[in-house]
Amino acid sequence: MAKRGIDDIQVGGRRVLLRVDFNVPMEEGRIVDDRRIQAAVPTIEALLRRGARIVVVTHFGRPKGRVDEALRVAPLARRLGELLGIEVAVAADSGGEASRALVESLCQGDVCMLENIRFDPDEEANGERLAGRLAALADVYVNDAFGAAHRAHASTEGVAHRLPAVAGRLMQRELEMLGSVLGSPQRPLVAIVGGAKI
Repeated sequence: MAKRGIDDIQVGGRRVLLRVDFNVPMEEGRIVDDRRIQAAVPTIEALLRRGARIVVVTHFGRPKGRVDEALRVAPLARRLGELLGIEVAVAADSGGEASRALVESLCQGDVCMLENIRFDPDEEANGERLAGRLAALADVYVNDAFGAAHRAHASTEGVAHRLPAVAGRLMQRELEMLGSVLGSPQRPLVAIVGGAKI
């Protein structure tokens, strides 16, 4: 299941729209488990080493296309900044004027995050309008959101048709693991499947 990755595309000085899955558990405004944020760090660091300007896009919770103050991404951006050792600015919207202004201000090696993409009703509807606005913010699209890749949403599927698109490090690793299990598993084989949504 080899897919083109970030090493197969020029990113130096370019704006990279990076779709991640930072849908982490929170209690009283505090991140309880940041493993999903940590999992994106290798991709982000590799892009930064190559001089990219990174625009992070994530969903958080299920706001159903409306702004929900409890589901803003500021705590996620703060934690990502701590892990990277840099400041990660947050746009006041998810693809509108505030996003455009923030992205235009990025210098090589900067990272910003758009507001919760699911605040926009076009996200889950895979709306052309949102996909087009997201594509206008970047030169390259990187999908590192394995946990959301099965969804045909504007930030996972729609935008991928409008920009050169590649897989991030986490996505590549997950696809390789899945491929080895499905393609040529060692036997005997036991599969244990679980999770809140199964």
